[in-house]
Amino acid sequence: MKRSLKERLREGTVICGEGYLFELERRGYLQAGSFVPEVALDNPEALKQAYRDYMNAGSDVVLAFTYNAHREKMRIIGKEELLEPLNRNAIRLAKEVAKENPKEEALVAGNISNTNIFDPEDPESKTKVRGIFAEMVKWCKEEGVDFINGETFYYHEEALIALEEIQKQDLPAVITFGLMGENILRDGYTVDESCKILSEQGALVVGMNCFRGPETMQPYLADIRKSVDGYVGGLPIPYRTSEENPTFFNLPDGGCSCHLPLETTFPTALDPLYHNRYELAEWAKEAKDIGINYIGLCCGASPAMLRAVAEAVGVETINSKYSPDMEKHFLFGKDETLKKHNLGYRLKA
Repeated sequence: MKRSLKERLREGTVICGEGYLFELERRGYLQAGSFVPEVALDNPEALKQAYRDYMNAGSDVVLAFTYNAHREKMRIIGKEELLEPLNRNAIRLAKEVAKENPKEEALVAGNISNTNIFDPEDPESKTKVRGIFAEMVKWCKEEGVDFINGETFYYHEEALIALEEIQKQDLPAVITFGLMGENILRDGYTVDESCKILSEQGALVVGMNCFRGPETMQPYLADIRKSVDGYVGGLPIPYRTSEENPTFFNLPDGGCSCHLPLETTFPTALDPLYHNRYELAEWAKEAKDIGINYIGLCCGASPAMLRAVAEAVGVETINSKYSPDMEKHFLFGKDETLKKHNLGYRLKA
């Protein structure tokens, strides 16, 4: 019998692999810009393989890929009639893959997220947002998810509406914020204030995801950890954000040799700005040390990066057998049978 999210959190660190949005765009199955996960209907086997790759890299959770699969996004692309089939199929595919885990069946999380229509000054927008969350959470409940991941909120009140709708369906909630460059939520709350309120209101896990890399997320995770009695989650992006450029929306690439067709490197020219897996592993160790319980990576992360994060906090993953081992490499190895004339050439190669 598989353990619940709460049981796993009680027993140790939970790993959650996110980042399907960028990964499936990189694999050629999703359009950058609209970023709507039509892959759940158009290329279900590609989505299943992405789920599988992140699970095998250490994720305890198969997160149903319904980020941006809400009514407003489907309206923009003129495909509202596909809203419910897309949501249900994404969950069903996640459940299929979760059962493949040879160690313990993975948890399946439903997913709701920022709607981009919330306006604190517009009551009608709040009603629309609540309706968007209500129908998605209802489908999640009917499809039998283990919990709901509400993510990438940059308004406190929108996150609170999400939590309320999740609780109406009697499901555990993970609520995480995307903190933009002004370093406060857009309705004036600090992220630790908001997380404290949401935790006290019953969210099982609160914290941050996306927008920020480890360097510019970690100080806020530390503040959240000090403010919150319950479980805390951290899922940064794997890009080199800085104090000057705290999010990936405006990261510069001074070394680019051509004129970018977009105003910024986001979202299709971020490649030179990656952290390597060892830096991400060091962040994961630090996050665990300060008491972050729910650890992962978000947009831009590859399965190999997630595996490094999982291993850094003591998790042996399904695919740890493929983790780097340079022992047999012809230039950099240490096997006694390797040719010395090659080993001696390694710094000239």
